[in-house]
Amino acid sequence: MGRLYQVTLEGGGGKIYSCKHCKTHLALQHHIVSKAFHCKHGKAYLFSKVVNVTIGVKEDRLMMTGLHTVADIFCVKCGSIVGWTYETAHDRNQKYKEGKSVLERFKLSGPDGSNYWVSQEAQIGGSDQDDV
Repeated sequence: MGRLYQVTLEGGGGKIYSCKHCKTHLALQHHIVSKAFHCKHGKAYLFSKVVNVTIGVKEDRLMMTGLHTVADIFCVKCGSIVGWTYETAHDRNQKYKEGKSVLERFKLSGPDGSNYWVSQEAQIGGSDQDDV
């Protein structure tokens, strides 16, 4: 395996989302397309651009909004799963997701250094990588 290079995000007024385990930069706040996504750990955000991730195997997943071809994404430094990326949306109304990535808020440190804590309600009633 070759040497891994990491991108250090700048700009965005310091509004950077990072891996909560190793603090590797993943996305800028102004690249958020939607905060109305959910996963088994609670909130998730759709980003137009993410960096410092590796992409897993593509697979079809039936989500709340229909069938999508997605691939899990992992932090390039520590290997933690941080979300998924949309390869193909099979429903015409969901095409806006293609080429975008979802980062699970539970897996991130926020721009202010905060971590998102999962409520007991989300742990009990959460859905496995479903979007809304």
